[in-house]
Amino acid sequence: MKKVLVANRGEIAIRIIKSLKELGILTVSVFSEFDRKSLHVLNSDESYFLGPSISKESYLNQEKIIDIALKSKVDAIHPGYGFLSENHEFASKVLNANIIFIGPSAKTIKLMGNKILARESIKKYNVPILPGSNKIKNISDGVKISKQIGFPILIKAAAGGGGKGMRIVKKQEDFNDAYNIAKSEALSSFGDGDVFIEKFLQNPRHIEVQILADNYGNIIHLFERECSIQRRHQKVVEEAPSVALSHKQRDEICECAKRVAMSCKYVGAGTVEFLFDKNKFYFLEMNTRIQVEHPITEFITSIDIVKQQIHIALNKKLQIIQKDIKIFGHSIELRVYAEDSENDFNPDIGFLKQYIEPNGIGVRVDSGYQKNMEIPIYYDSLISKLIVHGKDRIEAIARMKRAIGEYHIMGIKSTLDFGLLVMNSNIFVNGDYDTNFIKNLSSDFYNYKFSNDEKKILSFFGAITKKNESNKIFIENKKSLWVKRKKK
Repeated sequence: MKKVLVANRGEIAIRIIKSLKELGILTVSVFSEFDRKSLHVLNSDESYFLGPSISKESYLNQEKIIDIALKSKVDAIHPGYGFLSENHEFASKVLNANIIFIGPSAKTIKLMGNKILARESIKKYNVPILPGSNKIKNISDGVKISKQIGFPILIKAAAGGGGKGMRIVKKQEDFNDAYNIAKSEALSSFGDGDVFIEKFLQNPRHIEVQILADNYGNIIHLFERECSIQRRHQKVVEEAPSVALSHKQRDEICECAKRVAMSCKYVGAGTVEFLFDKNKFYFLEMNTRIQVEHPITEFITSIDIVKQQIHIALNKKLQIIQKDIKIFGHSIELRVYAEDSENDFNPDIGFLKQYIEPNGIGVRVDSGYQKNMEIPIYYDSLISKLIVHGKDRIEAIARMKRAIGEYHIMGIKSTLDFGLLVMNSNIFVNGDYDTNFIKNLSSDFYNYKFSNDEKKILSFFGAITKKNESNKIFIENKKSLWVKRKKK
């Protein structure tokens, strides 16, 4: 493999380019109108214009990307995450163009991308799943199944992800509206209106397992990640390993993830997600791509997951065996979004008037921006990922606090202030949290006594509200700032 096109932007494109360069592979980037001067363009050996800033005319333009790949004579395409990374049609087109797709087969992507088919495929592999259904035919069918399962239930889009096409139903009289909304969202977001029902767990933890699998039947896991701190079903803080699992439970969930990979003949790097509740875990879904939060796994295992993806794509056998993989210390990641955590995590846009990243032992920043660059409305609001590693969880938390204090962003709101709240939260420090963490954070925050130094940091980022203001730091605002800004 001599040349690879990275079909993405921002921090993940830069992250992939770094590993490719270390392997001596030439890199090709693509960019939209907005991204002409972006860092991923500056960091690549070659770069090509895709089209207008809007995603569907640039980073989602399959034909244009493949055309550039052919003209630049690349050997492979790495899709990163998001955009076309889990699009089975794109993976198929890449292969039909005699270009290597750095990821699993189109067949596997299609299978695991449909939640109904995925549930069905793992049944023979002794993988626990929540009580649920196949495709719901109509409202009466859904009500009948919901009664059998027992409320509360969750209506989910078969082709869904990221919280779209998903509705919680706590009682029968709410089913009709929830069903219609879920189907409508599923159709508009994924082009597929099929929905199914699953038992709703009210206080679960979200735990996922990183796996690697080659073309020769070798499957290994790189242990688990705790991803329970979420807003709108999107992760904000992750850590590895999870403090919730015993050694036995860790072995069980990781071996279970390997069985999921076996069920779909998986090849490449993938992640199996589970819900963990009352000491039991249940299969949620499989992500057939590299995860945003992969760096925390790299920190605790010292394995470069992107390089492993490339080796597997080159049809090489895994050189790592399971018994040699150990957990070293503890790692935490904070996703630094351009969002206002005091206002329901509404996105913010503007210029980075000041941007200084932290550094030092055990600190890593995967970023797509630098000072004076603009945060756009067209894409995900992720500025960077702040990742720390320590000899244990206590040191990792202390290191994250220090790193947040050294990370200076001005000109826009960011989730740095929120990250410090998390690190100082009794619930987080004790490791006794679940997916309702953000909803429960407010009271825990106001019971915490901050030091003078912490108050200075929080005050700098505008995280402490005025004395006479409401204690409710997360204000409901159903109209996204992105939508408002786009209308102007």
